[in-house]
Amino acid sequence: MNQQPRTIIITGASSGIGLALAEAYLKRGDRVVGNARSSERLEAAAAALGHPGSFVGVAGDIAEPATAQALFRTAIERFGRIDVLINNAGIFIAKPFADYTPEDVQRLVATNLMGFFYPSQLAATHMAANGAGHIVNITASVALQPNGKAPAVLPVLVKGGLNSATRALALELAPHGVKVTAVAPGIIDTPLHPDGAHEFLKGLQPSGAYGQVKDIVDAVLYMTDASFTTGVVLSVDGGATAGVW
Repeated sequence: MNQQPRTIIITGASSGIGLALAEAYLKRGDRVVGNARSSERLEAAAAALGHPGSFVGVAGDIAEPATAQALFRTAIERFGRIDVLINNAGIFIAKPFADYTPEDVQRLVATNLMGFFYPSQLAATHMAANGAGHIVNITASVALQPNGKAPAVLPVLVKGGLNSATRALALELAPHGVKVTAVAPGIIDTPLHPDGAHEFLKGLQPSGAYGQVKDIVDAVLYMTDASFTTGVVLSVDGGATAGVW
């Protein structure tokens, strides 16, 4: 456990992995500033988390620069500084390449790419000035090892770019004491997956089983606790990136 509480910004914090991450950091005594699109979802998350003095919600579309600015402004006003940014917000659209629509492209690029870029740009400036900090990107293991059984070129395109950007930004910020890492989940048991697809999705894992949200939380906690780890993309996918099976 940290001796001093840290301030953690988490995007996509109202459900799934983001909510579980918020809960984990709050239990450690840290402060969390969480983002989601709707204030209602954030209010429900705050009620479920039960740490009114340590959790602040900032509603808005994370693809918009103004939302990122509001997140950082709120964190600094309430808690003085930002120690960790977790770029968790994301959508995943899997379909044959020729079937993607312009709306699919716009939605995925907005949330997954711009939702990384604008908060990370502010984090880089703030953390470099402090000489410390950590940016963690939640990407996808399929971007490291595509699977012909589950066509998903569009998320592979964007999440693969984020995996590479993680390494590049880690090198750029290393002289300033700022670490940049990524956690690349495989198939995780969350409400994201449609009904009727569960057995098929389990079959995409060598183990034949889902990962759990706790597996991703544990990986992120390791990253933000590590003192000598940066530029790493950690697959948490039951071996799906290990090869063909």
